[in-house]
Amino acid sequence: MTTTPVWSVDPRTGKQREQVAVEATSREVDEAVRAAHAARGPLADAAVRAAFLRTAAALLDEAAAHVIEAADAETALGPGRLTGELARTTGQLRAFADAVDEGSYLDVRIDRADPSLSPPRPELRRYKVPLGVVAVYAASNFPLAFSVPGGDTASALAAGCPVVVKAHPDHPATSELCASLLRRAAVANGLPPEVVAVVHGFDAGLELIRHPLVAAAGFTGSIRGGRALFDAAAARPVPIPFHGELGSLNPVVVTPAAAAERAEEIGAGLAASVTLGVGQFCVKPGLVLVPDGADGDRLTGELTKALGETEPGVLLDHRMRENFVSGVRERAALPGVEAPVTPGSGGEHTVGAGYLTVRAEDLLGGGHDALLEECFGPVTVVVRYAGQGEAGAVLGRLGGNLSATLQLSAAETEGAPGPAAELIGQVTGLAGRIVVNGWPTGVAVAPAQHHGGPYPAATSHSTSVGGTAIERWLRPVAYQSVPDALLPAELREANPLNLPRRVTGG
Repeated sequence: MTTTPVWSVDPRTGKQREQVAVEATSREVDEAVRAAHAARGPLADAAVRAAFLRTAAALLDEAAAHVIEAADAETALGPGRLTGELARTTGQLRAFADAVDEGSYLDVRIDRADPSLSPPRPELRRYKVPLGVVAVYAASNFPLAFSVPGGDTASALAAGCPVVVKAHPDHPATSELCASLLRRAAVANGLPPEVVAVVHGFDAGLELIRHPLVAAAGFTGSIRGGRALFDAAAARPVPIPFHGELGSLNPVVVTPAAAAERAEEIGAGLAASVTLGVGQFCVKPGLVLVPDGADGDRLTGELTKALGETEPGVLLDHRMRENFVSGVRERAALPGVEAPVTPGSGGEHTVGAGYLTVRAEDLLGGGHDALLEECFGPVTVVVRYAGQGEAGAVLGRLGGNLSATLQLSAAETEGAPGPAAELIGQVTGLAGRIVVNGWPTGVAVAPAQHHGGPYPAATSHSTSVGGTAIERWLRPVAYQSVPDALLPAELREANPLNLPRRVTGG
């Protein structure tokens, strides 16, 4: 039987480091999914799940030096960035353990029987149950927080769903290392190690989404790849939920008053956000509306200075580097587009940061659709606009986004009706998270967080970050007039698990 090796590659040199695994065959994918499916029973104990997640976090922390070294060797993201990402990852695991202990994610609701109503109401008790095996498709740009031990995995396990991860080819060694730690944590808590599995290979990813025992999927990546998997999930004999986070332009609008008040500050902040992680964040600001005039010129002057002083950086792999260089070249060649700081090739293995600029009237005139598409890497497009009408027209050309940012003046933040309120209303229709006088890079892991948005930012209305991410892997079940002794423990009258619940009627 022919096997295809899976190599760990150093993005700083483009050279192979070591063979990590071989691509999974159809039979191996089937075995992994079936073993995960068989592990659902042991994973049903909430106390065990919570302990498992905390043990996984502890083991990752104990192996921090090794994990960070492995991830840096495969991604070139640097120890500083990866140290923070590991802390975020273990924090997510502990947060979901806390959510399991607290229990409100089950959304227990009880309606007492009331024969006096018209029509009469029977006794109804409702909660949520896990869907089953979840397929997770790891992201390239977060080898920890959106990969094997990341938020999709943590939330699925918290819901009681075993996980099979399709590892990203940019960090296979890191994926295997983290999977081994998660499996150790499972065994330490009396769970079968098969509650977490990893498979490698493009074909394995297709086999996974088509497997009849896979009940749902989570994806973070490109529009093209995510849409193909989304369509495959929908085309199954039994379609399944596909929660995909895809591309996003993350527009920024700078009002004239904000530019007059703090142009240089905004320009410097924009440069820092665009170049964070060498521009490889899904919430990087990719389109920035800056007013015409002297204040806008001061902003772009500071942006030019800051980006011009930015050292070239290494992207996650050489394919992404080639796509970035060619994507920038295509956009820069469009009529009316200028490059005050030319982004693109910074050397054989690196890229240079920069930005493109175009007038709103040219962008709206047609033929500039490429400027309205994400370009993964350290580049943004500055659109100079003449008035709020032009700015609104540009925003009207955009699809769904993960975030939208408004840079407002102090007076505009006081909340009086006016242009700022109108902008808030317009961008609320475009994005899942609205930022005012900040920058979208940096997605806090918090109960109120929403990391998603209208298509193509995401394929569902769910979030992949924050406490409510667990809801993706659950479905509601209502029990009508079922005797107490036959109800699940979560719904019994005595509330033996001490769960929060909503009760209607006496």
